[in-house]
Amino acid sequence: RFVRQAKTECGIHTRTTSAGAPHGGALQDLIVKDAAQAKALKSACVRTIDLNERQACDVFCLVNGAFSPLQGFMDETAYNSVVKDMRLPEKQLFGLPVTLDVQSIAGLKGGDKILLKWEGQEVAVLDVSSIYKPNKVVEAKECFGTSSLEHPTVYSLIAEQGQYYVGGKVHGLESPKFKYPVMTPAQVRATLPQGKEVVAFQNRNPIHRAHFELLKCAQRDVADSILLVHPTCGPTQPGDIDGVVRIETYEALRKETEKEYPMFRWA
Repeated sequence: RFVRQAKTECGIHTRTTSAGAPHGGALQDLIVKDAAQAKALKSACVRTIDLNERQACDVFCLVNGAFSPLQGFMDETAYNSVVKDMRLPEKQLFGLPVTLDVQSIAGLKGGDKILLKWEGQEVAVLDVSSIYKPNKVVEAKECFGTSSLEHPTVYSLIAEQGQYYVGGKVHGLESPKFKYPVMTPAQVRATLPQGKEVVAFQNRNPIHRAHFELLKCAQRDVADSILLVHPTCGPTQPGDIDGVVRIETYEALRKETEKEYPMFRWA
């Protein structure tokens, strides 16, 4: 679906026609629209989990379709398939497992419903279908190429995250809200005109002049194309620039350049 154009330390360029098809063929929307159904789901919950920021970002991506074709946190079968082969059981490519980690599973069983909350906001209900203890050393080596605790993500995986995973379908109650502005996949797709080639630039850093020069060059390389600027945000490492500040750099540049570069789209 995507053809990689270039990869640098600053970000990744990809190229497609229009928005491209959603991964798996359909953009998932897991938000429950019926108020009575949402109320019934919440009333059936046997416990509540207060999410951290990383988990809340995963819930956002699940309920809004950014992790299509997933409809919830991976069960043990899907988890093992992705860790071993980077593919879902249905053979669709999926690079990393999407899991909900917990420290204790005492009293939890299959069929239970769990209310997921993020900073007091009721964001989703999880239908528990799988409870398992992963081999995190294997996960680290397969996913990150090392089990060394000197790798910051491996350290977080092994030393900080819960020792059990809980999988199952997620019913969205409300899209998680963050300190920085976000867009859903559907909202981003709506900004991309049909029939035009799209060059996408994904980046996690505050944007600076060198980035912008890369954007201009990438857009010029594909005649009459749209340039999608797609910053990613979420939990940061100690000492990193805060996510709010990162996004503000993109917002500032968007306002400064929107008249001169109307072919740019900012997600």
